[in-house]
Amino acid sequence: ESRLAHAYCKGKGLEIGGAALNPFGLDTLNVDFTKEITKFKQEEIKRCGTCLPVDIEAPGDAVPVASGSFDFVVSSHVLEHFIDPIKTLREWYRIVKPGGVIFMILPHKERTFDRDRPRTTLQELIDRHAGRTALDPDTHEHYSVWITQDVLELVIYMNNHGLFEKPVVIEAVQDRDDKVGNGFAIVLRKT
Repeated sequence: ESRLAHAYCKGKGLEIGGAALNPFGLDTLNVDFTKEITKFKQEEIKRCGTCLPVDIEAPGDAVPVASGSFDFVVSSHVLEHFIDPIKTLREWYRIVKPGGVIFMILPHKERTFDRDRPRTTLQELIDRHAGRTALDPDTHEHYSVWITQDVLELVIYMNNHGLFEKPVVIEAVQDRDDKVGNGFAIVLRKT
């Protein structure tokens, strides 16, 4: 579990793409795009004997819950699986209450199998959001490859261009996450 997550994720939350092999130990409902046994769930069962049940079957960038209905959204190694991270972060922002938290652990390019891939630029993310870049939506692979600074740059861009209703506050950053250590953690607070 992550001490940082326990420090910031209080109350009731949504976990996007939760896995039994990577528990947070928080009070969450698990959101996943399918209840079927995917290759990700097969790996989860292989490694720990079970998979985390899916409470809400929906894409993590279009969750059928009321705006401002949860205290936090938490994810680990998930945002990179979305073609449009800007859309996804806007959705997570919509879900949390004012004062709520978006807690993300993301794979760090230099500490994962993505090390030989080029970093995803901010311009590429902007182009994807604007529909100027087409990627295959059915692979569910890593569409984005980042280091910590890249995602911070994205959040600052979103704040500066009004892509959140009100700017988010970057509450905490871990360049090496305190959960598994192959990623980085960013905590955003909705104002």
